[in-house]
Amino acid sequence: MPRVLALDVGEKRIGIAISDALGMTAQGIETHTRGDVKSTLDRIRELVRGYDVATIVVGLPFNMNGTKGASAVLVESFIETLKNEFSVKVVTVDERLTTAQSERLLLEADISRKKRKTCVDKMAAQLILQTYLESNA
Repeated sequence: MPRVLALDVGEKRIGIAISDALGMTAQGIETHTRGDVKSTLDRIRELVRGYDVATIVVGLPFNMNGTKGASAVLVESFIETLKNEFSVKVVTVDERLTTAQSERLLLEADISRKKRKTCVDKMAAQLILQTYLESNA
């Protein structure tokens, strides 16, 4: 069964999560350190093929007042690249507060600062994906 891949796109890192085979739950799978565009697209291509992905969900970072800031413009540019590179459906989810929520959950779990840095983007992607899955259930 096709799965859904979620991306939390940042300037330096991309958090990545994947749905389970039934499309009910989200699991964080990795944090990809961004290098050149080609290596990032190659990694996403591997995941799309390996997990039989039908949809890519990308978190769109709106400002708290609902406007688009510089980060949203960068993410929209990345989304256009995804749409040109892949023949799967690409959709967006409002990701306001997902990184902050991820940080809070990791703090509550008493995860060290060093380990939080490596987990926060992956967890944000997981929250983005879970939001998408629940809204499309």
